[in-house]
Amino acid sequence: MFMPRDLQTAARAVAVLLTVALAPATALAQSDPLPSWNDTAPKAAIVEFVEKVSKEGSPDFVPEPERIAVFDNDGTLWIEHPMYVQLAFALDRVKAEAPNHPEWATTQPFQAVLEGDMKALTAAGEKGLLELIMATHAGMTTAQFEKIASEWIATARDPRFKKPYTELVYQPMLELLAYLRANGFKTFIVSGGGIEFMRPWTEKVYGIPPEQVVGSSIKTQFEMKDGAPNLFRLPEVNFIDDKAGKPVAINDHIGRRPIAAFGNSDGDLEMLQWTTLADGPRFGLIVHHTDAEREYAYDRKSDFGHLDKALDAAAINKWTVVDMKADWKQIFPQN
Repeated sequence: MFMPRDLQTAARAVAVLLTVALAPATALAQSDPLPSWNDTAPKAAIVEFVEKVSKEGSPDFVPEPERIAVFDNDGTLWIEHPMYVQLAFALDRVKAEAPNHPEWATTQPFQAVLEGDMKALTAAGEKGLLELIMATHAGMTTAQFEKIASEWIATARDPRFKKPYTELVYQPMLELLAYLRANGFKTFIVSGGGIEFMRPWTEKVYGIPPEQVVGSSIKTQFEMKDGAPNLFRLPEVNFIDDKAGKPVAINDHIGRRPIAAFGNSDGDLEMLQWTTLADGPRFGLIVHHTDAEREYAYDRKSDFGHLDKALDAAAINKWTVVDMKADWKQIFPQN
């Protein structure tokens, strides 16, 4: 369109002024690495820590190879109520395999699963849950188990939210993972969950590759069958990556002491202690589930995600405690 020269000049001037006026707001919007976090103390503490350890010349600067951050999974990165996701997987596997095991109809804890008797299942305790895991996670190759777990995670739905479990991850924690990696951190999962249950999907969901996943495991053995090499899963516990086991697993799998740890329960207490009670800049954070409306509210009396000793230790050790209701603008990704 033809425009007189003086009007062209005026239009260009207005465009420049608008650009200058809008630039600060745009830059501000883009500069917030944690948009799903409210501007409360936890967010400020995270940003302050990341900036001081990643800024060269800072007295607290940490070289990139030493910027290791470890995250619990259940209740820290994704939902863990009304039960751990892997337990829901095990229960579904019992129901699927029940026709091949008629003895389960009268044998606990399998009978409790088949009858939907959660009180009896809870009474079976850790020993009973371990029996379920051994019966449903072993007796196959690692490739077969990966296929079963991958198919289940793709189709299973949470009973309350009616969504895949991989959509019930915490948006603020996804942003935190990305923020840390953008500032030279290497992020690891260190979970009580099964290492081979998590590895098939963590890279897609969290951006954490399989080799950076640490978890509980059952024993496997190498065997040749029909001329092909396989790893066969045995019904024996290899390692429980929970509580005092977490620092041991970090040492075994990672080989570096983390400078930041993120958890939500007493199962993460020793990991937080191992990470933070040392020289140099350190950061510990606990996700406190306080939002019954958008997710769940639980802590000291919960069977899943029991948070008691670690909550008390947070005050003593000056760990950051995230009040989910007050500190997070949203819980889950908006699809």
